[in-house]
Amino acid sequence: MTSDLTLLMTRPMAASEAFVEMLRQAGIDLKVVMSPVLEIVRRDVTLPSDLAGVVFTSKNGVAAVAGRDLPCWCVGDSTAAAAKEAGWQAVSAGGDVEALYQRILADAPRGPLLHVRGEHARGNLAERLSAAGIETRDVVAYAQEVRALTDEAKRLLMRENPVVLPLFSPRSAQHVVSQGPYTAPLQVVAISDAVAAEAAGLRAQGMEIARTPDAVSMVAAIKHFADAACRIESGTGRA
Repeated sequence: MTSDLTLLMTRPMAASEAFVEMLRQAGIDLKVVMSPVLEIVRRDVTLPSDLAGVVFTSKNGVAAVAGRDLPCWCVGDSTAAAAKEAGWQAVSAGGDVEALYQRILADAPRGPLLHVRGEHARGNLAERLSAAGIETRDVVAYAQEVRALTDEAKRLLMRENPVVLPLFSPRSAQHVVSQGPYTAPLQVVAISDAVAAEAAGLRAQGMEIARTPDAVSMVAAIKHFADAACRIESGTGRA
């Protein structure tokens, strides 16, 4: 499936490339412009020896530390898959940070747990778990450094042709909005309500929120936009 839509990827480069490959495998063959607005910079982290388990809210956290044969709780399926590959006994909450918090409460591990996270994180997970009786610390294992949109991306966003813009975090949405306004008709695909709220300043022509906060649902939402564009281009979408 192809169309005149262009896909603008603003995730860190490795994550963008992996997501575009998912789209290709789903039969979605769009023109792609890569312009990460965040870059992952890892920090040196040594895990304490007394841990009963860890908590991961992203694959970046998994990649930032050495794996151990210990339980770990992960925000979603892709993070859990990465953790299993690294050697952890991974459990997926299958959702967002709130779902992860509820899953850990339900499993009621004794602790201490360690939340391996980025410099910018939402949800106060370690603090909330500790307040609920599950001793949890946190450690910043990587920074998410801001990058400006490339000149190619800026030109794309100032044209008249439609652009599909998937957004995967509130912070990346903030940084895209801050470099606007843009004239291109934007079709925004947000991974969550929180991301959609940050993207409101884009005044997009269309916005779709993924059914669940994961890459599979993001692919499905982008397919919806691409299918609609193909129907219009072929004339089947006209009244």
